[in-house]
Amino acid sequence: MKLSLKKVLLAAVLCLPATAFAHPGHGGHGFLDGFVHPFLGLDHLLAMAMVGAWSVLHGRRVWQAPALFMAMLAMGAVAGQGGITLPVLEPMVAASVVLLGLMLAMPLRLNETVALGLIGGFAFCHGLAHGSELSSGTNVLAGMLLGSAVLHGIGMLLAHSALRQRQDWARALGQAVAWAGGALVVSTLL
Repeated sequence: MKLSLKKVLLAAVLCLPATAFAHPGHGGHGFLDGFVHPFLGLDHLLAMAMVGAWSVLHGRRVWQAPALFMAMLAMGAVAGQGGITLPVLEPMVAASVVLLGLMLAMPLRLNETVALGLIGGFAFCHGLAHGSELSSGTNVLAGMLLGSAVLHGIGMLLAHSALRQRQDWARALGQAVAWAGGALVVSTLL
């Protein structure tokens, strides 16, 4: 039996735990806690990797979207550490995964200004979620930003090494991420 990439990605999405968010309790007190935080939640992990991949495949300046994401993530984290939140923050963070997956999957490019505006808004929401969970301080924030940059880099590397040559894989990955994001949205509403 020959497995297609779409079937493998679909199987992977169906195996995702619906509660895989970065938001269950953990220390959040130092650099290492901040660094691992983005890796512990599927919503954050997928969103940041998709921003990296999107920037390679659709951005005019490859570092612009990740740099914007990092700046808005930092602002959101500081706001979250200061107690600012939104009533539907978790569904918004999960919905960002859906939209970022769709942005990668779409054969047509969004206007870059619109795409960057969405990416910046998503990043701020991710920052609010991270910031509300982690203790304040520059060490934890620096760790979170470095972890996020690594995830952007992973997405960029994936796009450079495989997705750029195989647009069908990029679309399939984007679709799988959008489906995973949909499952995450549903899980936040239950």
